[in-house]
Amino acid sequence: MHRFLKTMNLEMAKKLVISVLIVLVANFLWASASPVKDTVSTYTAEEKADQKKSKIKEDIKHHLQDSHDFHLFTDETTGKHYGFPLPVILWDEELHVFMSSEFHHGESIVQSKDKYYELHHGKIHRTDESGNIIESAHPIDFSITKNVFMIMVISLMLFIMLFRTNKSYKKRGHLPSGIGRFIEPIILYVRDDIAIPNIGKKHYRKYMGFLLTVFFFVWLVNLFGLTPIGVNITNNIAVTFCLALLTYLITIFTAKKTYWLHLIDPLGNTMPWIAKIPLYILLVPIELLGTIIKPFSLMIRLYANITAGHIVLMSLIGMMFVFNNWIGSSLSFLLAFTLGILELLVAALQAYIFTMLSAVYFGSAVAEHEHDEEH
Repeated sequence: MHRFLKTMNLEMAKKLVISVLIVLVANFLWASASPVKDTVSTYTAEEKADQKKSKIKEDIKHHLQDSHDFHLFTDETTGKHYGFPLPVILWDEELHVFMSSEFHHGESIVQSKDKYYELHHGKIHRTDESGNIIESAHPIDFSITKNVFMIMVISLMLFIMLFRTNKSYKKRGHLPSGIGRFIEPIILYVRDDIAIPNIGKKHYRKYMGFLLTVFFFVWLVNLFGLTPIGVNITNNIAVTFCLALLTYLITIFTAKKTYWLHLIDPLGNTMPWIAKIPLYILLVPIELLGTIIKPFSLMIRLYANITAGHIVLMSLIGMMFVFNNWIGSSLSFLLAFTLGILELLVAALQAYIFTMLSAVYFGSAVAEHEHDEEH
């Protein structure tokens, strides 16, 4: 240790110590401030702790859910919410369009033309003038929620990034410039280490557009999910379902006939048909069901991993408020910081896994099976 301190730059050591102290002091002040407003001063310590835990659970639930506005934070003293609204678009016998700010975070009823609506647990219901929900009315919600908004933003970002990269290639030949220098190694990696080994040089080109798009899309939305604005797009199972459905449809509609022959007749001409019939009663449904289970596993894997990571990370952050002391809060902060770094790796890893498995499914659809000649 003594030799290490001798070789260590003194200025770097001072900066390190000062940085650690600043983090510890800031963490202590942050954890010491209760996130729950005590409206009654006679609350016991146990009741206050229960309030904190309830508030943390609500914050985690709010962070994971989609919403009709971007809610940044709430002033606990005044009760004022800070954020910005998004447009609400409903079809209920006719078109209804208004801003989500008119709901006042679910506290008000909105009148649109001759109908009334309220926001309840993230869903819009039609009500009467007194605020009673009309069960027989089911308005179709086409609203631009924060997940939809961020999908549009990220899609625009991807288009600009890839368009500028393509443009730089045309101008400079095979030497990209600007953001293309960052994107080129990733594109080459997806091509050389994912597409070609799993699909083959003969067929990989027609799948590269989808593989690159899904890789960058999943990676970017996972990174945005780690930001304070709380946009967890892949935490929405509808989004992962659509991504998996695209993989399934591309696999089905681009598959060679040998792929279907292999599913319907997996044994080929290895035995007489009479002997194969009992086996096919069991094998063929399993093979056909496997074509659905594969994309289903893609959907669940991406959704479950991202959701679990966010729950654990936010739970560790919430523990700083529960401990409410510099030892426990500091340990929670270090764990949350470490997990946050790991989540950055998970964001890229989940994009890689989804792209890799999609390429494997595409490869199986165009592969030359060993018993093709027997068919």
